[in-house]
Amino acid sequence: MGLREYIARRIGQLFVTYWAFVTILFVLFRAAPGDPVSMFVTQGMSAEAREETIANLGLNEPLYVQYVEYIGQLLTGSFGTSFRYREPVWDILVVKFWNTILLMGTALVIAYVVGILFGSLLGWYRGRTFEKGGILVGLVARSSPEFWTGIVLLSIFSFWLGILPSGGMRAVGADIDTFASRYLAWDFVYHMVLPVMTGAFYYMATPMLLMRNTMLDVLKADFIEIKKAEGLPEHRVLFHHAVRNSVLPIVTVVAIVSGTAIGGSLVIETVFNWPGMGREMVESVNYNDYPMAMGTFFLMGSVVIVMNFLADLAYIYLDPRVQYD
Repeated sequence: MGLREYIARRIGQLFVTYWAFVTILFVLFRAAPGDPVSMFVTQGMSAEAREETIANLGLNEPLYVQYVEYIGQLLTGSFGTSFRYREPVWDILVVKFWNTILLMGTALVIAYVVGILFGSLLGWYRGRTFEKGGILVGLVARSSPEFWTGIVLLSIFSFWLGILPSGGMRAVGADIDTFASRYLAWDFVYHMVLPVMTGAFYYMATPMLLMRNTMLDVLKADFIEIKKAEGLPEHRVLFHHAVRNSVLPIVTVVAIVSGTAIGGSLVIETVFNWPGMGREMVESVNYNDYPMAMGTFFLMGSVVIVMNFLADLAYIYLDPRVQYD
């Protein structure tokens, strides 16, 4: 099987995965306990008014009809109308989605760049004080809950030193007219520092410790000794040969952790009052707002599915030994 056939097969598997994913979402939310109509029912509402409310929400149709309509909406790029907001789900989620993606995406990029770099150095300088201190930092970072780290950072940089804001995404009264004014302004970056530091510190431990362990195995390989015998500089052997052959497990972990981070953004968003998808997801589930809840889960699940797909393609570049059959 050639490269093109392999990519075509993975794209086909991607579509099948999406179909299974959205089907499971539909079934789970329709089978969940609770009645979304209850939030619209007022005291003294007649049976006719209740039936009209159910019809307006599209819940009076058989499940297979609702399923077909749901798939049709997804194919047209629509998530339906929120029961709670009475507005299109996408219009509400598009801003919250970018808020979460930019926050957690920045935290993960910093975490993996720092984690891979220091993990490589920990493996290279095995047995030294640097390695022992680095392992201790990694274990502390991995075992510290995000809410605890966030509170500590708030106490130091916001309440004690007073140099960073305690929450929110921008200053009160800031003008937001365009995408640039919302996300490219200094005020946005200023408010993002503490939550990004919290997420980066927590997720840094995984690539750091994994990279260190993988480096220990790679450094025992014969080709590393050959490169050293050739007289190559130490930094070239480390970064051009040892790191590249150690980074493969990190690629797989990135795909998994990315989805976990996006889905677990609720804690950071709550601590720093960040208007993202995590908080919206929980509120939608509590209100039995099917379209909004399924929209948030769909976007979060899409991050996991797409990241796994990209990880498979990255393996082709990083490891020429990958076989397509």
